[in-house]
This record gives sequence, structure tokens and C-alpha cells, in this order.
Amino acid sequence: MTTSGSERYSDGVLLIARILLVLLFLIFGWQKLTGFSGTEAYMAQVGAPVPFLSTLIAIAVEFFVGIALLIGVAIRPLAILIVLYTFGTALIGHHYWTMTGMDRFEAMINFYKNISIMGGFLLLYVTGGGKFSVDRLMRRG
Repeated sequence: MTTSGSERYSDGVLLIARILLVLLFLIFGWQKLTGFSGTEAYMAQVGAPVPFLSTLIAIAVEFFVGIALLIGVAIRPLAILIVLYTFGTALIGHHYWTMTGMDRFEAMINFYKNISIMGGFLLLYVTGGGKFSVDRLMRRG
């Protein structure tokens, strides 16, 4: 049997996909971490519950879970965690159904971007991290 290109390069593609999926979370998680008070104020403004705690959760998930997914640690459980987090942020931060005009349109785009991101992480849950992940190294050792 001949190995198709997709099978031959699947581990590399999984690594690239992980990088692309977490890039957004790492960038904005770092911004939240280094601008904690501004993030907390934003959380209060958008109506996030307990803004201080919401800020801590956002930093933990976006930055630290992002790093873990990047290097391939606990891929499957963390992929599900980030799916749930992303859904929560869609509901809290992009509630287009309460808006009108251009605000509604922009929030709707961001809401459905979150839904699409969730799809990517669900695929990561199914595939796992691939050869270039700490999870795979630990399984071999």
C-alpha cells in the first residue's frame, strides 16, 4: 500500500494545527496576564461573573492551557476544557442576540468564530497531539 501525502505528513500537520489553534489564546492570554487590571475592568464591563475570578480563569485557560496544548501535554482533556471555555466566552462576550446594528453584526462574527474554533479543538480531541507531543513521548517511555 502507498502512503498518501496526508498520512505521511499527518504528525507535522497536527503540530502546525496545534500551533495555529493556540496562537490566538497565547497572544491574548499573555495580554491578559500582563494587563491584569485592564482585563478585570473589561470583564466587569462585559458582565462576566466575578470579574477578578473570570480574569484568573481567562489567563489560566488562554495562556497556560495554551502552552500545554502547544507542547502537547494532556491534549485530549485540555482540548475539551478549551472547547467549554470558548463556548462560555462566546455566550458572555459575543451575545449578538441582545444587540442591534453593526454591534450585532460584529458580535455575531466573533460568536461564530468561537464556534469554529471549538470545531478545531474537537478535532484535536479526536486525533490527539500526534508524534510531536509530550503525550506521545510519555507513551513511548
